[in-house]
Amino acid sequence: MAPRRSSPFAGVPAWVAAIAVVGAAFVVVPLVAMISRVNGAEFFPLVTSESSMDALWLSLRTSLTATALCIVVGVPMSLVLARTRFWGQKILRSLVLLPLVLPPVVGGIALLYTFGRRGLLGQHLEVLGISIAFSTTAVILAQTFVALPFLVLSLEGALRTAGTRYEAVGATLGARPTTVLRRITLPLVLPAVLSGAVLSFARALGEFGATLTFAGSLQGVTRTLPLEIYLQRETDPDAAVALSLVLVVVAIIVVAIAHQAGETRLPRLGKARS
Repeated sequence: MAPRRSSPFAGVPAWVAAIAVVGAAFVVVPLVAMISRVNGAEFFPLVTSESSMDALWLSLRTSLTATALCIVVGVPMSLVLARTRFWGQKILRSLVLLPLVLPPVVGGIALLYTFGRRGLLGQHLEVLGISIAFSTTAVILAQTFVALPFLVLSLEGALRTAGTRYEAVGATLGARPTTVLRRITLPLVLPAVLSGAVLSFARALGEFGATLTFAGSLQGVTRTLPLEIYLQRETDPDAAVALSLVLVVVAIIVVAIAHQAGETRLPRLGKARS
């Protein structure tokens, strides 16, 4: 008697699998519909036009810079939130994660009233001859503002899951806090740092509302790829679809890298517990 093949949905109720298929279709079908509108013969001329290339390279440069800022600022923030206890910590965590739920346009307005010419800090910077709003620096700050919580959330969770046992052993053996951080803590949660950085890069690359509000849309200076897609949608829908496909491909690559980093993190944390 031939062995019975196991169902790929074995152990999952049929109605759960059916809803999951509907949910997957809800995400996949619109992407397929967009891809079906791409004209293969015109794809490369559209995505390699001067305005498209300017927007693409600007997005990549600013997103990489914003990701670096997220790492430099986000890693210490995650360590403080995960390893210390102080009054108002929950309030601080809520404020740090606020950009996750805050409309990006509101974030752009907040940045404008902070770093704009008449902003809280911007008016003093203007006296020194430093103008931030509606510049490439404004793009980087807007992207950092919306992307930072992704790294903090990812790394703080990993730090709490890893625990403090190995750090305590290192401190007992006489290692200084900086040495413990460099030789024990960071290597232990390195996959979480990488996955958080990849997610921050993806969020920065797709940022639109805060960038438009705080930095404007000047070709080669502040017009990132999402802004270029929005503008092309009004004048050249085919170009908008082609550029959207480029963002989709980049997003798929980014998600795959983040997922791989997450899978690497799980075995490492499992070994740390054993």
